[in-house]
Amino acid sequence: MSTSVRVETPMAPPAWAVMERELMRTVTAACLEFYEKYFDDRGYLLCVPRWGGDDGPDDAIENLTGWPILYALGGPEILLDMCNQAQDGHIQQYTEAKTVDVPFARDGMYYKEFPTMCDWLHNGESMSVFGSLGLCDHKDRDYQRRLRQWSALYMGEDSEAPNYDPEHRIVRSLFTGSRGPMLRKATALDWAGDPIEENRFHLLHGERNYQEMLDHFKDYTDVVGDHPSNLVATSLGFDAFAATGEDKYRDWVIDYTNAWVERAESNNGILPSNIGLDGTIGGACDGKWYGGCYGWGFTTTVPQNGELAHRNTVNLGIAGFGNAYLLTGDPKYPDTWRTMIDAINANSKVIDGETMYPRMYGDDGWYHYGPQPYATGALDVYYWSMEKQDRDRVHDHPWISFLDGRNDNYPIEAMQHDFGTVRDRMSLVHNDPTTPDTRLSDNTNPYNPATVGTLFQMICGGPAPYRSQAVHSRFWYFDPEMRRPGLPDDVAVLVEELWAEDAVLSLVNLDQSEAREVIVQGGAYGEHSCDTVTVDGKEISVEDNHFTVHLDPGAGCRMRVTMSRYANQPSFSSPWE
Repeated sequence: MSTSVRVETPMAPPAWAVMERELMRTVTAACLEFYEKYFDDRGYLLCVPRWGGDDGPDDAIENLTGWPILYALGGPEILLDMCNQAQDGHIQQYTEAKTVDVPFARDGMYYKEFPTMCDWLHNGESMSVFGSLGLCDHKDRDYQRRLRQWSALYMGEDSEAPNYDPEHRIVRSLFTGSRGPMLRKATALDWAGDPIEENRFHLLHGERNYQEMLDHFKDYTDVVGDHPSNLVATSLGFDAFAATGEDKYRDWVIDYTNAWVERAESNNGILPSNIGLDGTIGGACDGKWYGGCYGWGFTTTVPQNGELAHRNTVNLGIAGFGNAYLLTGDPKYPDTWRTMIDAINANSKVIDGETMYPRMYGDDGWYHYGPQPYATGALDVYYWSMEKQDRDRVHDHPWISFLDGRNDNYPIEAMQHDFGTVRDRMSLVHNDPTTPDTRLSDNTNPYNPATVGTLFQMICGGPAPYRSQAVHSRFWYFDPEMRRPGLPDDVAVLVEELWAEDAVLSLVNLDQSEAREVIVQGGAYGEHSCDTVTVDGKEISVEDNHFTVHLDPGAGCRMRVTMSRYANQPSFSSPWE
């Protein structure tokens, strides 16, 4: 039986608490309207299904990004129902949809319910819903089956899809999937998809016609070999371990991520953007560590205006480092990323009297300088370590400033902004001129009303979730009466302080006539141990990854929880399992 804390002291409903519950209600109502307009009763997106890097099956399900998180925070069951229906529906829709010209999707854009072949920037988008479903209902049979099947694609267990080379610890191409890796030069057709009817569709990426779509991707050729963005695939292995507890998934995530740690160490602290099929740095790009599509030197020309576009997706690799850190708590993972940040910024130079910092690296060295230090991933590193040296790399981040006690208005102002975002997006829904036969899968992505980042920060004490990646949070919640994840009705939470060994949060029951119980867990996967809880000066021993709070009608409190972070193996298991 878990430790129980009873809170009897009345608390006048704080403005943040009322606004938090109202924002959840407002976002949910907007999601219901969005789904009713754009999905049918099979879960198919009402659009013209295409294959492509601009629009495709990944964008279809990406329309529901954030919806599982909203449910897991305490949103109603219908959110999970819609997520499951759309997950199943879009899989069927894009298994039926076939290309004519693109070779690897002529028998279906999905095979084994997974994208046939694409990069993990886009595969990650296709996991936007699935990547969070384990936090909602990890025992669902379809979820378990798919998780095992899709993890097998990247662990060398599926002979039809030899994406992974265990000897060299590489994913063999930037382009991978259920049909295996692409081991040739990619073409613009592979990326852009089959031709489209001119003037029928509104193209979101600025292209005005199909030729410009092809021109967009004309330089996206060097896909052979490994790239840090493939580390996003470790989210499948992480979730499989959290769902099953089977060591093989944990071992693969750690082993593959460790390979990238070693590559950074061998490359002056910077993750290379190409690993050859023989395991050598730059081995598929004439020895250039910065080579390859989406690499450090990947700068292309925008076809419609001739401007340069710098498209480096090495930053996506932080997903694997986060997954490995959740599994081990080993400081080498944040250390590798902080070392890279510092190594890049060490190449700053003074331009016109101002210190400027690079973002890209090519044949002539560092380029694409800007006035702010390179800080991609700095927030993640600080959140993992909670060390001052890492805090100094996170510039004027409003949420971190709030946690530091220097931005007390942040919760109210951030939620007010989110209300405006929902209003603006629903205005786009209401004024959308497209019809199902003139709509592409990505047209509705900007209309998705599920603005959950602020809610996640406030309630869970973690950075806003990103697509398919594992979430990082200090707290997670369960409703013991309904036997489900999330806050019970009328309960609101605000995480006010985060430190390396403790955290402060306020809980309040807005219902003035009925009591509420909520289970507070250390981390979304129970990875943190809650050592003690202090309420009204009274310290209570917990020594577990969770405890129960009983809130009398209208009662609330501010509590401090001492914690041993990353003390437990991550698991989707609920406290009552």
